[in-house]
Amino acid sequence: MGFTEEQLVAELPGLLRYARLLTRDAQGAEDLVQETVVRALERAAQFRGDASVATWLHRIMFTRFVDATRARLPEPVDEEALVDAVEADWRDDAYTVTAEVVLERAERREELLDALLRLPVPYRTAIVLHDVEGLTASAVAEVQQVSLSAAKQRIRRGREMLVSALAGGAERRAALAGVPLNCWDARSRIDDYLSGELDVAERRRLEQHLAGCPTCPALYASIVGVRSALGGLRDPDSVIPARLAERVRAALAAP
Repeated sequence: MGFTEEQLVAELPGLLRYARLLTRDAQGAEDLVQETVVRALERAAQFRGDASVATWLHRIMFTRFVDATRARLPEPVDEEALVDAVEADWRDDAYTVTAEVVLERAERREELLDALLRLPVPYRTAIVLHDVEGLTASAVAEVQQVSLSAAKQRIRRGREMLVSALAGGAERRAALAGVPLNCWDARSRIDDYLSGELDVAERRRLEQHLAGCPTCPALYASIVGVRSALGGLRDPDSVIPARLAERVRAALAAP
């Protein structure tokens, strides 16, 4: 076996958190954890250590969830239409939200979870892995088996869709004039700004834009606030229910 039982058991709280944010019910989440454990044990010999045990297990869970979702919904859902609509809004210099409304809703756990569960799976899982579980963009790419640039794009778009979903129609229109960068250029740099990846000149231009733009500051504040709220979903005291622990022990004991 390429990993120890202790390593697998140590990842269970994080897997359960992830499963609960993927599914809409506690039983479904526990079933997904059990399926992931069983599949991981079946494929233990395939684990080479190229990624961490956590990343490998999350990839198995992501694949299992996507496969199950496709099986339940054989007809393709036009998720890209939603993605394109939100992207079009964020490219519009006049688009903004009321930050107070977004943050008030983000602070209410049930509203945050409801908005999160409405996002298309690739984007929902990307921000859950990154902002809740703390995986790097590279690890998200490994879990979803996409390129690093695609993973970063999913994280960015997932945050944008979540902010727009939480805004719930509270958008307002305002004129923009006399500030550096257009709004889309500024908004597309927010993630790199938060990650400290912009050089001094780019940081200054973005900060000047935020200081003078009537629409982008609320979006920026909402991104920061929603990201923080997502981080709050990571409960360090997560407890594995006794029934799930028993199911995992049975799987570990199976030949």
